[in-house]
Amino acid sequence: MNVDPDAPRFRVRPPANWINDPNGPFRWRDRYHLFYQHNPEAPVHTNVHWGHVSSPDLAHWEHHPIALTPTPGGPDEAGCWSGCMVDDDGVPTAVYTGIDRHHTGLGTICLARSVVPDDETLTDWKPLPTPVVSGPPEGLDVVMFRDPFVFRAAGRRWALVGAGHADGTPSVLLYDCDDLADWRFAGVLLDGNDPVATDVFGDKAVGWECPQLFATQSGAWVLVVSLWDGDPMSTGYLTGRLEPDGDGGLTFAARGGGQLDHGRDFYAPAVLQEEDRALMWGWSWESRTQDEVDRAGWAGTLTAPRVVGAHPDGTLSVVPAPELHLLRAPEPFITAPDGRTPLPRSYDLTVTARTRTTVGLLRSADGGPELTVVLDPDAGTVTVDRGTGGRAPVVVRAPARQVRVLVDGSLLEVFVDDRATVTERVYRRDGDVAELTVSGAGATVTGWEQVPPTHG
Repeated sequence: MNVDPDAPRFRVRPPANWINDPNGPFRWRDRYHLFYQHNPEAPVHTNVHWGHVSSPDLAHWEHHPIALTPTPGGPDEAGCWSGCMVDDDGVPTAVYTGIDRHHTGLGTICLARSVVPDDETLTDWKPLPTPVVSGPPEGLDVVMFRDPFVFRAAGRRWALVGAGHADGTPSVLLYDCDDLADWRFAGVLLDGNDPVATDVFGDKAVGWECPQLFATQSGAWVLVVSLWDGDPMSTGYLTGRLEPDGDGGLTFAARGGGQLDHGRDFYAPAVLQEEDRALMWGWSWESRTQDEVDRAGWAGTLTAPRVVGAHPDGTLSVVPAPELHLLRAPEPFITAPDGRTPLPRSYDLTVTARTRTTVGLLRSADGGPELTVVLDPDAGTVTVDRGTGGRAPVVVRAPARQVRVLVDGSLLEVFVDDRATVTERVYRRDGDVAELTVSGAGATVTGWEQVPPTHG
């Protein structure tokens, strides 16, 4: 694994080169499997394969051979792009976007099946030679078509596909795929003309990428999309209901929503629906120059797994997966907000505030603050301030009673109460000092170094 101090040690990423979207989180034979977009040859976005890891516990990940490789002359010869994983009558099956050499933004929907389903490592995969969907439906003037996501509702299996139309309207298309080899277009689940979507997302996106849908314990549904305007932008969610559309399909009746992550380095999340919870991973891209990336030899990381749901008022609920406690050192390195405490490269920190509280995490060589998190319960805000780092502060409206901060190398994930996250990349510069200071009457703090998990 890369020894670059900015490289995360405990988050999913390949040993070198490029990673982008998480794909196909999947539970099989008591192991979690997670795939991801990967260029095995260089830290740039091209020549996209599916990398593959698995874990018994969401904390310790084992690397496996590349799962999907572009097929020369095949529908995916220019890239195996994003998709999901399905248990198809006992056969794990990847459902993914195939990009051919004439790529114009329109993908095909391809399948690849596990060769040995009884193998818990799912090492061998065989792509089907012909796509199950060769392109977008006629008559909708679709100019972006990718990222299938399969889910179950109303006793059937369905799929979402991210889309954008020639007039600049983003949408999520719906397919009936109860038989995974036979897909039927079932209409537009939701598009950018929806007034709730417009209110929540604005009108800048021309496509909705990587649609994901999950059910909450209350019965509400949450639709997640990545907003695309020719470049990745940000991510959003809508809460609402799935309803029959009268023509054998479904529509999504949105009632509210918001920004999925308030940071600037989070995109293309993937969701695993479990019986009692939904787990989500996102891609955190590099926010440094390509020259710096080339020197480092790696680009991108996945986030920590998050448990996502919805509060009764329809707003997002999000907390770190409890399995991340397995990465905590046996004893905390801090249990009281005293003085200046050196911070390790990877840590898990919880701060609770009663009054306005400033949490310092990084300072420059001259003593100026480089990274602070300010909780203000009276104002109802949490502010992540990059100091002189050249980025504007991120302000999140929340009760501001507690933050949990996960830092792994350059990956910063701030969990605000149980309602919001801020994902940013923070690279230490020469002379930067990573130390913890906490100032605020009545504040409490506990922090653990993250260490390799042990089993036994």
